[in-house]
Amino acid sequence: MRTYFADLHIHIGRSSDGRAVKVTASRDLTFENICIECVDRKGIEIAGMIDCASPGVLRDIDLLLESGQMVPQPGGGLRYRDRLTVILGSELETREVDGGLSHVLCYFPTVDAIRGFAHALSGYVSNLQLSSQQCHMPANDLALIAVDHGGFVVPAHAFTPHKSLYGSCADRIGRVFGPKALSGIAAIELGLSADTDLADRLSELAEVSFLSNSDAHSLPKIAREYNVLRMESDSWEELSLALRRQDGRGVVGNYGMDPRLGKYHRTFCEECGQVVTAEPPARACTRCGGTKVTFGVLDRIVEIADRPSPVHPPHRPPYHHQVPLQFVPKLGAVAMTRLLNRFGSEMAVLHHAAPDELASVVGTRLAEHIVAARDGSLLLQPGGGGRFGRVVASPRGAQLRLL
Repeated sequence: MRTYFADLHIHIGRSSDGRAVKVTASRDLTFENICIECVDRKGIEIAGMIDCASPGVLRDIDLLLESGQMVPQPGGGLRYRDRLTVILGSELETREVDGGLSHVLCYFPTVDAIRGFAHALSGYVSNLQLSSQQCHMPANDLALIAVDHGGFVVPAHAFTPHKSLYGSCADRIGRVFGPKALSGIAAIELGLSADTDLADRLSELAEVSFLSNSDAHSLPKIAREYNVLRMESDSWEELSLALRRQDGRGVVGNYGMDPRLGKYHRTFCEECGQVVTAEPPARACTRCGGTKVTFGVLDRIVEIADRPSPVHPPHRPPYHHQVPLQFVPKLGAVAMTRLLNRFGSEMAVLHHAAPDELASVVGTRLAEHIVAARDGSLLLQPGGGGRFGRVVASPRGAQLRLL
């Protein structure tokens, strides 16, 4: 049994023939480029790519298998250059009877399984080539189709406004998913604007594992949030066991941005363009009085929570607030290259490099910022309304802390 770094929500921007997959994602975010980024730069060992039902992506997978660069992994998944396990996934948009929209992640063990899933959806989705398409069915029905094809499901960014389970569909999971579909839910994805302290204010999630994933739309954003999993090996079957905490497997660490950095953390006034800082839940702007707002994740959780404060079950791992290296003030491309040349990967910089080793590469001041980023003590300003929060550099010599 050992631990693995895993990011299970990575988008694909284009197939290798140049056709769009995730329209809002970077053009260089191809299947193989993601593999290379995880192996050569990020240090991620398990990558969940959630646009693999796209015909163009399936062709790219076939080409990598034919070339021998990638092989099927015993127990499910695909092994790239013997250094990365790819978990095949698909993100789809569902619509409840009352109109509520949500995104659901579906994961499968083999290429044949996800092909079968894609074929089953062909009559519901207008363009399978594109990511996160509306499948014109409730989330419960989609979950049942995924389970019938050997997969498991994870509600994506479960608290964000507009398109999520709790953010726009229901205040309780059982109002969306029936018993059989619930059995196919292996975990809940927290999203960039929430953490376990917030999610564990809902007692119904006490037995559910939490995932912190990047939802990356570009190569640099991979692993801005990630998980540490304890498993016997890095296969789909082991991942399924870990998310369900079976046979000693499990999620043993969540690493993510402080929720205040998330772009939907607080309610945002669309009329005056300001984050609403009033006591949550805030459904109106305290500055201009406007009621045209994007409801924040914190505000929504406070509204639906049945606990005044979090109660963490014994199995819940620590949630480590960590600012991605790309957010660290003054850490430019040259300094990042020096760090990668010295330590090998971003995971090594974040988890293994000692402060004095960092200082020997990039200098004392920048090393202090990196240490503050990885232990969550940089100054932050909160985000909202689709705008990320930001890191504020502290004055030289001042203790780094959170606002």
